[in-house]
Amino acid sequence: MTYGRYIAGTVLLALLGAHASGQTLTKTGTTAAAFLKFGVGPRAIGMGGAFTATADDITSMYWNVGGLANVYANEAYFNHAYWFADVNFDYAAVSTHIPGFGSVGAFVTVLSMDEMEVRTLELPEGTGELFKAGGLAVGLSYARNLTDAFSIGFTAKYLREYIWNSSATGFAIDIGTMYRIPILNETRLAASINNFGTKMQLSGRDNTVIMQIGGTQGNIVNADLQLDQFDLPLLFRFGLAVDAVKAEPSRLTLALDAVHPNDNTEYLNTGLEYAWNEIIFLRGGWKSLLERDGEQGLTLGFGVNAPIIESVRIRVDYAYQDFGRLTNVQYLSVGMRF
Repeated sequence: MTYGRYIAGTVLLALLGAHASGQTLTKTGTTAAAFLKFGVGPRAIGMGGAFTATADDITSMYWNVGGLANVYANEAYFNHAYWFADVNFDYAAVSTHIPGFGSVGAFVTVLSMDEMEVRTLELPEGTGELFKAGGLAVGLSYARNLTDAFSIGFTAKYLREYIWNSSATGFAIDIGTMYRIPILNETRLAASINNFGTKMQLSGRDNTVIMQIGGTQGNIVNADLQLDQFDLPLLFRFGLAVDAVKAEPSRLTLALDAVHPNDNTEYLNTGLEYAWNEIIFLRGGWKSLLERDGEQGLTLGFGVNAPIIESVRIRVDYAYQDFGRLTNVQYLSVGMRF
């Protein structure tokens, strides 16, 4: 095995979360397409990821597609995050509301990183070749209100991961619901299932090895290694949100999410959002509370939702997320509602 393939495998394990061998001691790192767990949107991240029952904007397509039914305008959105280990995470989306039909949207998620050198035993300083690794998700969403209080939504998405000359593809669906109760100013209960779909398996010419069949006098042939298949990172979320204060010009929303992943322990997300005239926003939260050996924690954020011209508003949001020993990640997004 060359150093280049060893490095490629290491990057895949650490960043794309997929392929481990030997005895599994925990569920961590046992799924493919781990970038699907990267949170989208500084608004939700600033609230500690407690957004399942708050979802009422275009990022609902990630957190709870049932909330997209409450988006009655056209929206366009772009979110960028620069992760540790020189990883870039980008999300772009558009949505529209069709009276009498519901809300529809489309999005693309891209995980990318700089090129890395291929190294071998013979050339540990590099062969002159470069390789890349990354991930892609493209999805379509639909949601509508079935009653004045209950909404439901669905997302279908195509997934792809790649590293050097190998890649894996898959398909998944998300389902989300939201129920609004006229308690206090408004209380919302919500649930979602994300990334229910096919297994993923790496294939490509990097899996080709040279073998000798029939002993030292046998034939030398090329053979393709068949790698294991891995599940997607399935997430079950249940959320509760309450508008504890809703009197002009202020609104204070408190939120709590319980999350059950298939590749880690259960955890809680908690957060709040204060809005002044629905123009200035302050947010705070705590992510992955009670998660075993978790590094995530405090989140903070703010946003501005400013009118540009009649019926057109520009929204800019920022969030900071603490990752303990892995330092922090900062998020920035720009959106337009018209």
